[in-house]
Amino acid sequence: MIKRIKDIFYQEDGRFTEELRLKDSPLSQAKLPAAKLPDGIHKMVCGFCATGCSLDVHIKAGEAINVTPNSAYPVNIGEACPKGWEALTPLKADDRAVVPQLRDAKGQMKDVSWNDGVWAFVDNFKTILAKYGPESVAFLSTGQIPTEEMAALGVLAKFGMGLIHGDGNTRQCMATAVTAYKQSFGFDAPPYTYKDFEESDCLVFVGANPCIAHPIMWQRVSMNPHQPNIVVIDPRKTETAMAATHHYAPRPKSDLALFYGIAHILIENQWIKEDYINFHTVGFDRFAAHVKSFTPEHTATVTGLSVEQIHEFASLIHAGKRVSFWWTMGVNQSHEATRTAQAMINLALMTGNIGRPGTGANSITGQCNAMGSRLYSNTTNLLGGHDFTNEAHRRKIADILDIDVARIPDVNSWSYDKIMEGVASGKIKGLWIIATNPAHSWIGRSNFKDVMSNLEFCVVQDMYTTTETAQFADLVLPAAGWGEKEGTFINSERRFGRIKRAATPPGEAKSDFEIFKLIAERWGCAEVLKQWQQPEDVFKSFTLISRDQPCDISGISDYAMLEAAGGIQWPFPEGKKIVSNERRLFADGEFYHEDGKARFLFEDIRPKPEPVCAEYPLELLTGRGTSAQWHTQTRTGKSPILRKMYPQKNYVEINPVDARKANIEPQQMIVVSTRRAKIKARAVISPLVQAGHIFIPMHYPETNLLTLPCFDPYSRQPAYKSCAARISCHAYDM
Repeated sequence: MIKRIKDIFYQEDGRFTEELRLKDSPLSQAKLPAAKLPDGIHKMVCGFCATGCSLDVHIKAGEAINVTPNSAYPVNIGEACPKGWEALTPLKADDRAVVPQLRDAKGQMKDVSWNDGVWAFVDNFKTILAKYGPESVAFLSTGQIPTEEMAALGVLAKFGMGLIHGDGNTRQCMATAVTAYKQSFGFDAPPYTYKDFEESDCLVFVGANPCIAHPIMWQRVSMNPHQPNIVVIDPRKTETAMAATHHYAPRPKSDLALFYGIAHILIENQWIKEDYINFHTVGFDRFAAHVKSFTPEHTATVTGLSVEQIHEFASLIHAGKRVSFWWTMGVNQSHEATRTAQAMINLALMTGNIGRPGTGANSITGQCNAMGSRLYSNTTNLLGGHDFTNEAHRRKIADILDIDVARIPDVNSWSYDKIMEGVASGKIKGLWIIATNPAHSWIGRSNFKDVMSNLEFCVVQDMYTTTETAQFADLVLPAAGWGEKEGTFINSERRFGRIKRAATPPGEAKSDFEIFKLIAERWGCAEVLKQWQQPEDVFKSFTLISRDQPCDISGISDYAMLEAAGGIQWPFPEGKKIVSNERRLFADGEFYHEDGKARFLFEDIRPKPEPVCAEYPLELLTGRGTSAQWHTQTRTGKSPILRKMYPQKNYVEINPVDARKANIEPQQMIVVSTRRAKIKARAVISPLVQAGHIFIPMHYPETNLLTLPCFDPYSRQPAYKSCAARISCHAYDM
C-alpha cells in the first residue's frame, strides 16, 4: 500500500520536492516506442457517432495514411459520412496533450513527469476524501472511449478508490431511452436492427434528423424497396422532414399530447392488436382510460396541428403492416422525456409493431459507445446491467473479479446534474473528467466558472489541452484517442465492434486503460484490476459478467470471433450460432420483467418549465448543425476539410415574420437573449423554422449559455431543446 502524502510542497517549477516523490514504476516511465504496424488494412469501427460504421485504415511504412469505408460490414455497407472520411485528422492536431501538466503554486500549468502527475492525482484526491468523506470526489465519464476502458474506470473509481458518485456524458443524450426501456421492457434493450430501416412500410421519426445526425442510417432508409411512408414529427423543417412523405410540425414539447391523441384514435377505431395486448402487456386498460380525454380536437388545441393532420397520422400507423418508431435527442432532451418515449413504446405495443422485421420503438443512440457506457461504465448500473442495490448482483461481480464484495457500493450514484449541484454546493470538492467537455456542453452553463471554482482539485484526462474544460484543470493527463488503442464499441443496434491501434499516441500520451492501471497502482488498489492486463482481458470478463443477463455475450470467445463475424449484436449466449448478422429483440413476445410482459406507462402532461412571454416571446430550439460537425467540435474542428463544410461562427435561424418584426436583415449580427445570458449570432432568415421559434446549433460554445437547466424527473436528462428567448438587432442590448 502506498503511503499517502499528508502535505504538498512545490518547488518553483511546480514539481514535487524530491523527498516527496516515489521511485518511478515501469508504467510511469516515458512511453516505449510501440511496435511498428504492419502495412496493409486495419478494419475497425468509427469513433464518432453510434452508427458504428466500419472503416478500413490503410497503413503504409508503419503509418496510417488514409481511411475508406468497409464494403462488407453489415452496418454501413461501403458508405461513410464526412466525419468518417476524416477520422484520422484529429489524431495529428497540434494541440494534442503530450505530457502531464500540473498547475503550480502560482497558478501556471507546467509539464511534469507521469510520476509527479499521478502523485498529484493520488495525494489531492486522497486528502479530499479523508477530509470530506467518500462522496466528496466524483468522476464524469464519456461515451467516447472503448467499453473496456469504461469498465476499468468504473472498477477503479468505485471498487478501488472508494468513490460513490460517477456519471457519464451519455446522461446528456441517452438516459431517457435507458430509463424508458428499463421501465417498459424490464431492461435497457433497444429492440431493433438496422435492417428494419429497409423493411418498414411506415417509418416515424420523432425529434430525429438522421439525414444530418446519422447519415449512414438514412442511407439504409434510402435502400428501403417498399416505397414506405416516412413521417417526421419535428417543429422545424429539417433535412429529414424535407425528404419525408409527411411532416407534422407540432408546437415544441407537445409530442406527448400528440401521441396520447393518436392512441385515442387507434383505440376508438379498434385499430389495435388485442391478442398481443392481452398476452404480452400489462396496464393497457388504465392507459386507454388515460387517453380518453385526448380527443382529436383537444390534441389539436395542444399541439397546434389540425384535426385532419392528427387523423391522417393515425391512419398512416393503422395502414402500415410494419411500422417503426424512431427517436433521438428531440425526445430524449425534454422535461417529460421518459413518458414521451414510452408513449411511442405504447403505440408500438398496442399495434403489435414490435419484434417483427421493420417494426419497433427504436431509440437512435448518439455517441460511438453510448451503449457501452449504458452497460459497462458502473455509472447508471453495476457492470453488465446489474444493480448496485442488489446483494446477489454485487456478489456475482465480486466473485468474477475476485475482489472483496465490500468494495462494491450498495447505493446508486448521483446523476450528472446532481454531481454538478454537488460541486456548486461544495459537497463535491474533487472532480475527475474523462474524455468529455462539460464547460462547453453542460446545460445553462453561464455560471460554470463560478461552480468550478468550488473545487479543490480538478483532473481532466483528454486528448487535447485546449478544450474549454481543460482550462479549469489543476492536472491534465494526456490520453490516446480513437485509432491509438484497442477495445470495442457497442453501437445503436447493440453490435459489438472492434477498434484497434492504427497510430501511435504522440509524446507521452497513454491509453486510458494504461492510465487507469497506473493510477490503481499508485493509489494502492491495483488488486481490483489485477485480472485485466490488456483490454481483451476485460472483454473476456464481460462474457462472464453478462451471463444470464438480457445482454448475455457468453457465446463470444474473443476479439477474433468478433472480427470474423463482422461484429455481433447482443444477446449472444453460449451455444448460439451466427445465423444472421442482423437480429432484433422480442420476436417471441417475451420481455424482461419477471412476468415476461411489457408495461404501458403514462401520466398527466407536465407544464412547460419556461413558456414564452411578452419579455421573451420566442422559443429557442437547439440541435445538430451539419453532418460535418460533432458535439463540441474538439475533433471535427481539427479538420480543414470539415471546417469548410459548416459555418465557423454561431448563427441563429429566424422565421421571416419574426425577422421583419425585429427589423433584422439576413447575415446581420444580432443579440439572442434568455433569462440566463446574451450572445451574438449571425441571423439566417429561413422559413424552415416556424414563426415564434428560433434555432441555434449545439456545436458552438455560446449556445449552452442560453439553455435552461431543467431535467426529466425519471432519467435526469437535461431538456436542451426548448426555452424562452428574444432577439434584437441593437448591440446595446448586450
